[in-house]
Amino acid sequence: MDTYEIIAQLIGIVAMAMNILSFQQKNQRNIIIMQFFGASLFAVNMFMIGATVGGFLNLLGAFRAIVFANREKFRADKIIWVHFFNVLYLTSYVLTFTVFDKEPTAVNFIVEFLPIIGMVATGIGFYLSNAKIIRRLGLVSSPSWLVYNIYNMAVGGIICEVLAMFSIVIGILRHDRKK
Repeated sequence: MDTYEIIAQLIGIVAMAMNILSFQQKNQRNIIIMQFFGASLFAVNMFMIGATVGGFLNLLGAFRAIVFANREKFRADKIIWVHFFNVLYLTSYVLTFTVFDKEPTAVNFIVEFLPIIGMVATGIGFYLSNAKIIRRLGLVSSPSWLVYNIYNMAVGGIICEVLAMFSIVIGILRHDRKK
């Protein structure tokens, strides 16, 4: 592994820490702010390792976090935002096989769609403005991203999603159970 690859993977590991810690936040706004930083760093990581779609989706994820963290300013309580982001995610899927020249194989069609499922799940959680729901939908998002990260050998992303699933369960146990 050369220096460039090491730096790329280290950036992914820092991004991982931000995302893992996000699920331990008590309220929705703090979860989203932590995920903004994680998504921004993962975008850099993904672009550096050549996982262009993952990089693009993480940039969209950072933008989405800004919108939903500033719910009142952007009127993010409107369902149109969820649809707007979903269209962008699907557009990135199409661009994967056209502009980014990903080989159109059955495996690639499936693998490249998995992070889109994850992004849609997280976007719905942000829209619904409920930390409990964000954590539950994280159990849809994380496995989707895990497979994508394994396919692209994104070390930080792989560790992140495994730890995220544990962190989500801990967050559910800490915050979502009736006392």
